[in-house]
This record gives sequence, structure tokens and C-alpha cells, in this order.
Amino acid sequence: MTDTATGEVPQTIEGWYTLHDVYRVDWPRLKALPAERRDEVVAEASAWIAEAAAVERGDTKAYSVVGHKGDLMLVHYRESPAVLGSVERSFRGLDLADLLVPAYSYLSVIEVSLYEVQAMAVRRVMQSGLERGTSEFDAALADEFEKQKERMGGRLWRDVPEHGYICFYPMNKRRGETVNWYALPLEDRRALMRKHGSIGHKYHEVVTQIIGGSVGLDDWEWGVSLHSDDPLVFKKLIYEMRFDPASALYAEFGPFYVGTLVAPDALGDSLTG
Repeated sequence: MTDTATGEVPQTIEGWYTLHDVYRVDWPRLKALPAERRDEVVAEASAWIAEAAAVERGDTKAYSVVGHKGDLMLVHYRESPAVLGSVERSFRGLDLADLLVPAYSYLSVIEVSLYEVQAMAVRRVMQSGLERGTSEFDAALADEFEKQKERMGGRLWRDVPEHGYICFYPMNKRRGETVNWYALPLEDRRALMRKHGSIGHKYHEVVTQIIGGSVGLDDWEWGVSLHSDDPLVFKKLIYEMRFDPASALYAEFGPFYVGTLVAPDALGDSLTG
């Protein structure tokens, strides 16, 4: 969508595709297994998770979901939806998968918004004397974005954070008849996101935020993962952001999934208590 005031579309750069896969355990069937057979099922799944986490391109981690929405959440980072699909099918080939019921899934791609970077890049290219709308200008601007992508590679091509807790939720920006984020001029959205980002930066030492863009990929526009060793931080951060106009006026939120990190060799504890 072209910006209504400037004709500019806000740019993003992308990294790993992500899949958040949530399952419920069929507890009666799992508990009905003989202890030896249950240990075999868990051992196979534990080995699979460890192998999936050791891939050269991407990462996988498992979480024990708190609450009724699910029991086990697998978070996968890979280079394409096709590879994510292969990983998902591989997991569903395990004996454990016969004891699980899919509860939720979410597909996105890690993105970094270039609201600020875009403005700086445009200014730098314009200072070089190139005229906007020319092929030379577009080529120079594309080169600036490639430089920024290289600088931000650590945010785009990272492992799943090691923190002990995850809070995952999807969200939209409102686009209704009364309030429409996408009808705002680019400069207004840039200012709102600058203030919004300053709140998140206050928590950067205790929480790692991964933003996945999902326009055209899933039911919401973004999937947000917060990782921390203190789950109370999730409440404090999100509550404070509720009062920021970017959220108070323009944000809509989907279901929240909170879980604890499960090491592959501890999977049995989360499934059997």
C-alpha cells in the first residue's frame, strides 16, 4: 500500500521464517502407555528436538505451555516456508505426534522495520544530488538498504533466544472506518513508532523481542515473541505499551501463549510430570 501523503511504502528487511506450533497432549492415551513404551516415545522426541536445534541454518526450541490453550509449543526458525513444512512433517512422523492434537500454529518471517533507516537512507541519497524517481536514485537507495541489512543481520538470522520464558501473540494495526493506521501519513507513523520503540528499549536488558511479519502469510499482520527469564516483565512491558498511542489507538491483539523453555533432555518431565 502506498503512503497516502508521500507515496512511500515503509520498508522492511527479512530474515528467518518462523513457525510457532502448539499442541495439546492426549493425556489419557499417554498415561495409558506402559512406562517402558512411554520412555521410548519421549526419548525419540527428545532426540528429534536436539537434532532440529543443531541444524546449520535455523533453530528449534520447545516450550511447555502454561494454561488450557496447549501443552507443548515448538518454535522453529528456518530459511523458507517449504523447509518449515518439512520440519513440521518430520515431527508429526514421530510416535509422540500420535499422542498430540494440533491446537494452534502461526507462520511469519522475522522482520526489521526501516521506518527510521528509510528516512535516513533517503536523506543520504538525496544529499548525493540524485533526483527522486530516477533509476539512479532507486539503485542508490537499494544499495543503502543492503548495507543496513548487513548491519542488522544479527537480528534477522539469530537463534531462538535462550531465556527461560516465552510470550507469543499475534497482532494487527487497526484499519477501520474511524481509526486507520494505514491512512496516516508516513511521518506520523514514523513518529508514533519512534515513541513506541523507546518504551521497548527500556526493557532491552531483560527481554528479547522478535517481530515476525505475517501479512499474506497468516491471519494477523505480525507475530510477536517476547523472551525473558522473568515472566513478570511481559506484563509490565505490555501494560506500559497499552498507554502509548501506537497501541492505545491502533493495535489489536490476538491470543497470548506463555510457556517455559524445555531442554531436549527434560522433555519427559514436562510430559509425565
